Amino acid sequence: MLFALSFLFLFTIGGFSGVMLAIVPVDFQYNQTYFVVAHFHYVLVPGAIFAIMGAVYYWLPKWTGHMYNMTLAKWHFWLSTIFVNVLFFPQHFLGLAGMPRRIPDYAVQFTDWNMVSSIGGFCFGASQILFAIVVIQCMRGGKKATALVWDDARPNGLEWTLPSPAPYHSFTTAPEVK
Repeated sequence: MLFALSFLFLFTIGGFSGVMLAIVPVDFQYNQTYFVVAHFHYVLVPGAIFAIMGAVYYWLPKWTGHMYNMTLAKWHFWLSTIFVNVLFFPQHFLGLAGMPRRIPDYAVQFTDWNMVSSIGGFCFGASQILFAIVVIQCMRGGKKATALVWDDARPNGLEWTLPSPAPYHSFTTAPEVK
């Protein structure tokens, strides 16, 4: 759920920068700059990557039959969210300063914000090691997951009628859908 909430926040930032790009006089200045790169990635990364990570955390206990380490998962979430912002937010400043897209090298005045963005990128990548650790630990064992993994949510789908992990050939006869 944390990744879903973070998606809403980050996608909103991408949406507001999209509104700025929709204003013709402003877009005339921002077009083909790093501002467009920042906008695109604020929409794309939370929309795709964060959704995938949130889905993995939701389904992992059902897939493996074990609960994952919630503390490590929260650390992964916070590090990912913080470093995605460190990675992409400075690119707005670079675009406003006039750094063009698709260049092999950039002028010296863009070095500082590019360094901040690079640090954010490397740290975001490194935080995914924590994600791998959480998944591997969950696959190897841990507290057993029940058939209703998320008891508070009271899910209603057919998949929650099966034990965790779901057995091969789950339904030998057609289940009754109510």
